[in-house]
Amino acid sequence: MSTINEYLSLADFTAIVFHKNNVELSQGVLNRVEESFDFLDKFSKNKVIYGVNTGFGPMAQYRIKDEDRLQLQYNLIRSHSSGTGKPLSAVCVKSAMLARLNTLSLGNSGVHPSVIHLMKEFINRDITPLIFEHGGVGASGDLVQLAHLALTLIGEGEVFYKGERRATKDVFEIENLQPITVAIREGLALMNGTSVMTGIGIVNVHNAEKLLDWAVKCSCAINEIVQAYDDHLSAALNNTKHHFGQQEIAKKMRENLADSKLVRKREEHLYTGENKEDVFKEKVQEYYSLRCVPQILGPVLDTIKNTALVLENEINSANDNPIVDVKNQHVYHGGNFHGDYISLEMDKLKLVVTKLAMLSERQLNYLLNSKINELLPPFVNLGTLGFNFGMQGVQFTATSTTAECQTLSTSMYIHSIPNNNDNQDIVSMGTNAAVITGKVIENAFEVLAIELITIVQAIDALEQKEAVSSVTRKMYDEVRNIIPTFQQDQVMYPFVQKVKDYLMAE
Repeated sequence: MSTINEYLSLADFTAIVFHKNNVELSQGVLNRVEESFDFLDKFSKNKVIYGVNTGFGPMAQYRIKDEDRLQLQYNLIRSHSSGTGKPLSAVCVKSAMLARLNTLSLGNSGVHPSVIHLMKEFINRDITPLIFEHGGVGASGDLVQLAHLALTLIGEGEVFYKGERRATKDVFEIENLQPITVAIREGLALMNGTSVMTGIGIVNVHNAEKLLDWAVKCSCAINEIVQAYDDHLSAALNNTKHHFGQQEIAKKMRENLADSKLVRKREEHLYTGENKEDVFKEKVQEYYSLRCVPQILGPVLDTIKNTALVLENEINSANDNPIVDVKNQHVYHGGNFHGDYISLEMDKLKLVVTKLAMLSERQLNYLLNSKINELLPPFVNLGTLGFNFGMQGVQFTATSTTAECQTLSTSMYIHSIPNNNDNQDIVSMGTNAAVITGKVIENAFEVLAIELITIVQAIDALEQKEAVSSVTRKMYDEVRNIIPTFQQDQVMYPFVQKVKDYLMAE
């Protein structure tokens, strides 16, 4: 059980989304929401407040009659439930719902308490609103995607329930649930914010953290396979650069390789004074994809950590409009729904994940190119050269997928297109940025899956499994449970998918 109270940490957030902790609302949250609703109800009686007694966007110049104010909220929800494309995954929708629930729980939105109660039930009962990938421009937040969430909360639209896509009203009957009470501005408060881009962003960070951990393990394994010198991982070298990420990656690699029998000490080979050759048979130092891992993956780690901090700040922020301030007895109009913080972070995240995929692809190429590694048969082919193909076919897939990542890494943050009669004349495109980042991350898992299969084949080719570190050996054994050592050609796509699923598993 996780309780929403004053502040929801990212750790608590992910426990709910990924580990199915139930959500509970503290008494403090219930009191805050009630006070906010009561204040707005009284405050709005004789004032012009956007979205309460006015139209929306450029139509805000039109006053809404008192008798039409509630219908206005339904009109907004229904008209903006206009998303297209693929449905968002259940985990992304759950994350978005929790982000919205936490924002509304701050007491700055003036919603009827029924809203947070029903959203809590949706999360705890695994009721997933149908929300599409396409529709939001990221200001006024995720209007279209959040409209689909709001549509289900008023008992309309569709949800995913126990593996089926069903009409919301049918699921309400099964679960004995009632739609929210629309009393003042529930439609606008639900829709006018950054919760979908933020929710997807948190899923992206969670997956990027796993991806980085695997990239470090794969990089360690390759350094073992080629029996690299370990001084490029040393604290003495890496601490001369004052970057947290680089130092942490190098430290993690040293820990992973602590009991390896393959990595070598430079002082035991090249610093003995016994090397008299004019041309050295062994490499004095490795290719960049092996030697510069801390410098390449360090910025990835730093970016993931910074993105996580921005996302945690966002889920604990009021990000709709207007903002209800009970303490100062006022309602403020502004632009907290604007998603630039999230959009920029998603662009940064997909850039570093693409670089991670590029590193993996280059490490893969190193293993497959016998003229470079001078250790392994071409394409780590354990069969008959010329007759069998080894990993030749899957390299095309890794290269193609990496190229797609590079193209997808074009910035969304700077691709604002004015719309809404130019009322929204500069927007964030934050949800697009988050969705595309998710695709880049999934692509990177595919590249790493192919690299990892190649690594275990290489370990077998060199008969090194008894000499690798315990971390690499565990990884080797788990992959070998999925795909046994092979010499003859076989259909690879099922194995690549299974290894990808293994990498992405919780």
